[in-house]
Amino acid sequence: MAYHNVIMAGFGGQGVMLIGNLLAQAGMEEGLNATFIPVYGVEMRGGTANCTVVVSSDPVGSPIIKRPLATIIMNLPSLEKFQPRLHPDGVQIVNASLIEKSNLDPAKKTVFIPANDMANELGAPKLANMVALGAYIKATGCLPIEAVERALNHTISSHYAHLIPLNAKALQAGYSFKG
Repeated sequence: MAYHNVIMAGFGGQGVMLIGNLLAQAGMEEGLNATFIPVYGVEMRGGTANCTVVVSSDPVGSPIIKRPLATIIMNLPSLEKFQPRLHPDGVQIVNASLIEKSNLDPAKKTVFIPANDMANELGAPKLANMVALGAYIKATGCLPIEAVERALNHTISSHYAHLIPLNAKALQAGYSFKG
């Protein structure tokens, strides 16, 4: 049985809902069951936002997760909220561009990736979310990276379809990160 769950969190506008939706879409396209639950703070842009994604070969009993097997953390308030909840055997993908290493719990398995800096190097500052998702895919092996890249075609709106190759490049950058 394949079963993966993740909480993705950051400021509104950092794209956590997009990568959550993308992961769920990729799971469905791979023939798995998937749930995606978005949670927004009071303000959309600038407020906190998080989502929960479950991908499983079996039916998903509950999309609510108390102790996630993984987290993707894009900012410090999200780290403070979700790091203590991470399953003891879980892994957290943490945005080193916005979070100091001193805030990390050394007992937690962490991929500390400079997602914003890497996105800037690609010439696409808004794609830090894709960099982080690529690192998550590598760390967990939950889905093939190619499946996530294919799902971009069904997740990115047609208005932004010209950016799909750049999104795929950002995913690959995160997937290839050696940290």
